[in-house]
Amino acid sequence: MVKDFLQLIISAIIFCPILLFVIVYIIGRKIKIRGTHAFGVASDATTFCLFFSVPLAIAALWQINIGVLLVIVSIMLAMIFTYVEWRTKKEIEVKPLLKKIWRFQFLLLSMAYIAICLIGIIQSIINYLQVV
Repeated sequence: MVKDFLQLIISAIIFCPILLFVIVYIIGRKIKIRGTHAFGVASDATTFCLFFSVPLAIAALWQINIGVLLVIVSIMLAMIFTYVEWRTKKEIEVKPLLKKIWRFQFLLLSMAYIAICLIGIIQSIINYLQVV
Protein backbone atom coordinates (compact mmCIF):
# COMPACT_ATOMS: atom_id res chain seq x y z
CA MET A 1 0.00 0.00 0.00
CA VAL A 2 2.70 2.50 1.01
CA LYS A 3 4.93 1.24 -1.80
CA ASP A 4 2.18 1.82 -4.38
CA PHE A 5 1.48 5.30 -3.04
CA LEU A 6 5.18 6.21 -3.12
CA GLN A 7 5.44 4.86 -6.67
CA LEU A 8 2.44 6.95 -7.70
CA ILE A 9 3.96 10.12 -6.21
CA ILE A 10 7.36 9.55 -7.84
CA SER A 11 5.75 8.78 -11.22
CA ALA A 12 3.61 11.92 -11.04
CA ILE A 13 6.64 14.06 -10.21
CA ILE A 14 8.76 12.57 -13.01
CA PHE A 15 6.03 12.99 -15.61
CA CYS A 16 5.02 16.43 -14.35
CA PRO A 17 8.08 18.12 -12.84
CA ILE A 18 6.18 21.38 -12.37
CA LEU A 19 4.48 19.63 -9.43
CA LEU A 20 7.85 19.17 -7.74
CA PHE A 21 8.76 22.79 -8.41
CA VAL A 22 5.50 24.08 -6.91
CA ILE A 23 5.68 21.75 -3.90
CA VAL A 24 9.30 22.63 -3.07
CA TYR A 25 8.64 26.34 -3.59
CA ILE A 26 5.58 26.32 -1.31
CA ILE A 27 7.43 24.34 1.38
CA GLY A 28 10.37 26.73 1.10
CA ARG A 29 8.11 29.74 1.57
CA LYS A 30 6.35 28.07 4.52
CA ILE A 31 9.64 27.52 6.34
CA LYS A 32 10.51 31.18 5.80
CA ILE A 33 13.00 30.94 2.95
CA ARG A 34 13.10 34.22 1.00
CA GLY A 35 11.32 34.24 -2.35
CA THR A 36 14.41 34.17 -4.54
CA HIS A 37 16.09 31.49 -2.46
CA ALA A 38 12.94 29.37 -2.38
CA PHE A 39 12.76 29.70 -6.18
CA GLY A 40 16.40 28.64 -6.46
CA VAL A 41 15.93 25.61 -4.21
CA ALA A 42 12.82 24.62 -6.17
CA SER A 43 14.63 24.97 -9.49
CA ASP A 44 17.59 22.94 -8.20
CA ALA A 45 15.32 20.08 -7.12
CA THR A 46 13.35 20.25 -10.36
CA THR A 47 16.50 20.15 -12.51
CA PHE A 48 17.33 16.71 -11.18
CA CYS A 49 13.81 15.53 -12.01
CA LEU A 50 13.94 17.09 -15.48
CA PHE A 51 17.00 14.99 -16.35
CA PHE A 52 14.64 12.00 -16.21
CA SER A 53 11.46 13.68 -17.46
CA VAL A 54 12.74 15.04 -20.77
CA PRO A 55 14.14 11.72 -22.09
CA LEU A 56 11.04 9.85 -20.87
CA ALA A 57 8.70 12.32 -22.57
CA ILE A 58 10.62 12.07 -25.83
CA ALA A 59 10.66 8.27 -25.59
CA ALA A 60 6.91 8.22 -24.93
CA LEU A 61 6.13 10.42 -27.93
CA TRP A 62 8.62 9.29 -30.55
CA GLN A 63 10.28 6.11 -29.20
CA ILE A 64 13.72 7.76 -29.29
CA ASN A 65 16.25 7.32 -26.47
CA ILE A 66 18.15 10.58 -25.86
CA GLY A 67 19.45 9.86 -22.36
CA VAL A 68 23.07 9.52 -23.46
CA LEU A 69 22.79 12.56 -25.74
CA LEU A 70 21.43 14.61 -22.83
CA VAL A 71 24.40 13.63 -20.66
CA ILE A 72 26.85 14.50 -23.46
CA VAL A 73 25.20 17.90 -24.05
CA SER A 74 25.26 18.61 -20.31
CA ILE A 75 28.97 17.81 -20.10
CA MET A 76 29.68 19.98 -23.15
CA LEU A 77 27.75 22.88 -21.60
CA ALA A 78 29.70 22.47 -18.36
CA MET A 79 32.94 22.57 -20.34
CA ILE A 80 31.85 25.73 -22.16
CA PHE A 81 30.80 27.44 -18.93
CA THR A 82 34.09 26.46 -17.29
CA TYR A 83 36.12 27.77 -20.23
CA VAL A 84 34.25 31.09 -20.28
CA GLU A 85 34.65 31.43 -16.52
CA TRP A 86 38.37 30.72 -16.79
CA ARG A 87 38.83 33.23 -19.64
CA THR A 88 36.93 36.02 -17.88
CA LYS A 89 38.02 35.60 -14.27
CA LYS A 90 41.29 33.64 -14.46
CA GLU A 91 40.46 32.10 -11.06
CA ILE A 92 37.58 29.67 -11.03
CA GLU A 93 35.34 29.45 -7.99
CA VAL A 94 33.83 25.99 -8.21
CA LYS A 95 30.64 26.38 -6.19
CA PRO A 96 29.30 29.46 -8.06
CA LEU A 97 30.31 27.86 -11.38
CA LEU A 98 28.42 24.66 -10.60
CA LYS A 99 25.42 26.71 -9.54
CA LYS A 100 25.45 28.60 -12.87
CA ILE A 101 25.71 25.37 -14.83
CA TRP A 102 22.90 23.72 -12.84
CA ARG A 103 20.57 26.72 -13.18
CA PHE A 104 21.27 26.97 -16.91
CA GLN A 105 20.42 23.27 -17.18
CA PHE A 106 17.15 24.06 -15.40
CA LEU A 107 16.32 26.71 -18.00
CA LEU A 108 17.21 24.51 -20.96
CA LEU A 109 15.46 21.42 -19.66
CA SER A 110 12.37 23.39 -18.62
CA MET A 111 12.08 24.94 -22.07
CA ALA A 112 12.62 21.53 -23.66
CA TYR A 113 9.98 19.93 -21.44
CA ILE A 114 7.43 22.65 -22.19
CA ALA A 115 8.15 22.39 -25.93
CA ILE A 116 7.83 18.59 -25.82
CA CYS A 117 4.52 18.84 -23.98
CA LEU A 118 3.13 21.38 -26.44
CA ILE A 119 4.29 19.34 -29.43
CA GLY A 120 2.78 16.22 -27.87
CA ILE A 121 -0.56 17.96 -27.36
CA ILE A 122 -0.57 19.31 -30.92
CA GLN A 123 0.41 15.89 -32.26
CA SER A 124 -2.42 14.25 -30.29
CA ILE A 125 -4.95 16.78 -31.59
CA ILE A 126 -3.83 16.21 -35.17
CA ASN A 127 -4.03 12.43 -34.73
CA TYR A 128 -7.50 12.76 -33.22
CA LEU A 129 -8.71 14.97 -36.05
CA GLN A 130 -7.38 12.52 -38.63
CA VAL A 131 -9.36 9.68 -37.00
CA VAL A 132 -12.57 11.71 -36.86
